[in-house]
Amino acid sequence: MGLKFERVAVIGAGVSGLAAARHLIDYGLDVTIYERSSNPGGVWAYDERKPLEYRYPSVLPSIAGLYPEADSDCEDVTSQSEFPQEEILKLKHAPPGPAYFGLTTNIPSKLQEMKDHPWKEGTGDFVNVKVVGEYLSDYAKRFHLERFLKYNTKVETISKVNGRWIVRSKLLTRTHDGNVEFLEHEEAFDKVVVASGHYHANRVPDIKGLKEWKRNHPERVMHSKSYRRPEELADQNVLLIGGSVSSTDIAREINGVAKTVYQSTRGGQFDLPLSFLPPSAKRVGECVSFEFETNNEGRGVAHLKDGTTLSDIDKVIVCTGYHISYPFLHSYHNDLISPAEANETVLVTDGTQVHNLHKDIFYIPDPTLAFVGTAYYVSTFSLFEFQAIALAAVFAGKAYLPREEEMREEYRLRVIEKGFGRAFHALNEGREPEYVRELVDWINSDAVSSGGRKVEGHSEEWLKEDEIKMVKLRQRFEKKKQEEKQEESPRIYNLTSEGKFRNSEFQLFNGSGNNRALEEQTVG
Repeated sequence: MGLKFERVAVIGAGVSGLAAARHLIDYGLDVTIYERSSNPGGVWAYDERKPLEYRYPSVLPSIAGLYPEADSDCEDVTSQSEFPQEEILKLKHAPPGPAYFGLTTNIPSKLQEMKDHPWKEGTGDFVNVKVVGEYLSDYAKRFHLERFLKYNTKVETISKVNGRWIVRSKLLTRTHDGNVEFLEHEEAFDKVVVASGHYHANRVPDIKGLKEWKRNHPERVMHSKSYRRPEELADQNVLLIGGSVSSTDIAREINGVAKTVYQSTRGGQFDLPLSFLPPSAKRVGECVSFEFETNNEGRGVAHLKDGTTLSDIDKVIVCTGYHISYPFLHSYHNDLISPAEANETVLVTDGTQVHNLHKDIFYIPDPTLAFVGTAYYVSTFSLFEFQAIALAAVFAGKAYLPREEEMREEYRLRVIEKGFGRAFHALNEGREPEYVRELVDWINSDAVSSGGRKVEGHSEEWLKEDEIKMVKLRQRFEKKKQEEKQEESPRIYNLTSEGKFRNSEFQLFNGSGNNRALEEQTVG
């Protein structure tokens, strides 16, 4: 007998949360979706407002997504004092996401299409953030998810008490006289789905002098999450910290607008090829310290590891990514140990991966707690929906989990194969279709005995298109060293497909800044 009358809490109404809710509801479960903002879509719900900045530095994942109690410890990109108290309360309750005005997808829309929800006729292969936001809003409407949504409701804590999950939340509302107030609420659930995404808890490294510069001149230092438009950096000397996706994309956006663009990197494994930068941008080595010049309107000086000094810096943008952080599951964090030291119950250590999940979904010690959207380097909408389908089948009693010791052994072998950190969740190099096949085969096999629904996996057309993309990406990155040695590297790399979606082009980067596209889409 299925468990279709059990209550399930879904945390987040982005891609992952909407997909999870849709398929859980299809199985007849009683679903409540918590969303702290006022719209569905998660990071794809564009918000022109800038978030308040978190702590500088921000190196502890368990508190990285939380604002300090004292306003003096929470600096705004410009100045927190410029905001009325009401706006500060709203920004802390539901911080705007990282999407910027020119953000465009770089995975063809057909590869991102969700089940039973085609893109509107005439939708291009690569679309602006607002088009994606509308697509997800329409998804919520098509499957009548709005009536299950609790907007403006932030989850404060989730804890297991007497066999049930207690979700404590805070609703932002208004009093009769129009003032902002918060109403606390508590509900009990049988199961919980965490679909809160990865792009809310800023990672800010502890670089000497950065905290002091930020404190004294907050307008001079910001995290990439606060970037919105290139015009805000017009005629400025800009230093980008980090060499991966957000840094490279901002460099392309502000090319020709900013006076000078520097990109500082440590030469890490996630740095993009130098050829992805616009020709005028300058890649430099690691920054080891900063100082600001009071007599120069707070402009700064950056000292590099190789002894080089960069002067007259108008703006530093910290593009060092985000911590995986679940502040509402604080007791499942341990900031004091490395990933290799993780025990069999911890979820997050250094903020680079989620521990102890079966197939990146089910919490092995207690599979009534599950996650959607942990994977990196995937066609996010499609992959996350397959995770949601598997999750719903299990929660409805139509697919069965292995015994705990079997899940533990599979997890152990995966750790041996992939190691720790962000790469643990990576499904690049052709792993995504293989992972989906595993989920689909599992669900369909159990459906024979459970009477559950069978699931259709990726179509042949989808697989062919995805393989073309992967081959071209692999070729591109294999040429990284050669490209970096070339005096003039190609600045445009379009991959024309041949399959069902033959009109699509895989636009990786356009150094002119005209086609603003992220190389990596992993938002949930």
